[in-house]
Amino acid sequence: LSILRELMDVEYRSWRDTGKIYLDGGELASLVNEVGADVLVVESDFVTRDTIEKCDLKVIASCRDDPYNVDLRAATAKKVPVVYAPRRNTIAVAELTVALMLAAMRRIVRADRLLRSGRVKYTGPRDFIEVYNATLGFELSGKKVGIVGLGAIGFEVAKRLRAFDVEILVYDPYVDPERLRAVDGRTVGLKELFQESDIVTVHCRLTQETAGMIREEHFAAMKPTAFFVNLARGGIVDEDALFKALKEGRIAGAALDVVQHDPAQSDNRFLTLDNVVLTPHIGGNTHDTIRRQSIMVAEDIREILRGGKPKNVLNPEVLKQEGK
Repeated sequence: LSILRELMDVEYRSWRDTGKIYLDGGELASLVNEVGADVLVVESDFVTRDTIEKCDLKVIASCRDDPYNVDLRAATAKKVPVVYAPRRNTIAVAELTVALMLAAMRRIVRADRLLRSGRVKYTGPRDFIEVYNATLGFELSGKKVGIVGLGAIGFEVAKRLRAFDVEILVYDPYVDPERLRAVDGRTVGLKELFQESDIVTVHCRLTQETAGMIREEHFAAMKPTAFFVNLARGGIVDEDALFKALKEGRIAGAALDVVQHDPAQSDNRFLTLDNVVLTPHIGGNTHDTIRRQSIMVAEDIREILRGGKPKNVLNPEVLKQEGK
């Protein structure tokens, strides 16, 4: 905000204060016109064609790395540049991935629940045996980790895992050879990755190509001591097949930050399984992500208003047309 306030008057409306996560197109257009805004900055609100056509905007900024919430065609047609925040939450998601791996493998959540249940009294040998058996886990060190998608997040996960002396397997038809070499990774087929890995972690985008890509046959190929981790999108995975494999004990456990009906709620069926760690899509939810995305879009807005070249603009042709 400080960067923007050096350039203009700022009207700031936080969803944390208003309690409204999304403003519909009509509400957004009314607000923009009410305050006479030249620049619109959003994170989750949908900036529709109708909103763009009703408002006289100089810049639209989406604090996302996948700004599907802005009608780019409409903005381009009206010669409005759209800036965004690629890789804003890459570090946050990568760190949570490693945290969830360790939580699942070392039974950290199970140990916490056991203590909170009031059942742990250590009044005799049985109590020690119960806790020991319930919390017996696996080390991450020296394991084979299969990464599905070595994009920005997958790459950062691999970099952090190298500290654990793991072997990195990668399934990614579009892998960057330099990234692969940087983490000493080895490419394999998808089924082979599931067969060989002690941990499989998913970091590809949800597309027509990847929707439902991970199926029953892949979970059937996993070792009984293997773990499955997903911080990408629930739609990439056949959840029925995963649930069955976990319930039947055919794989050791899972850690999920995303599900098909996202984010997970307290009635999610995976919470009935003691070998699952489930979080409600909190991968990018850090103070650092908020600060990073805010600075990224604010600096690009400043560049555009000063006639400079922004780093992250989705429709640079608009700036060329305007001679910016």
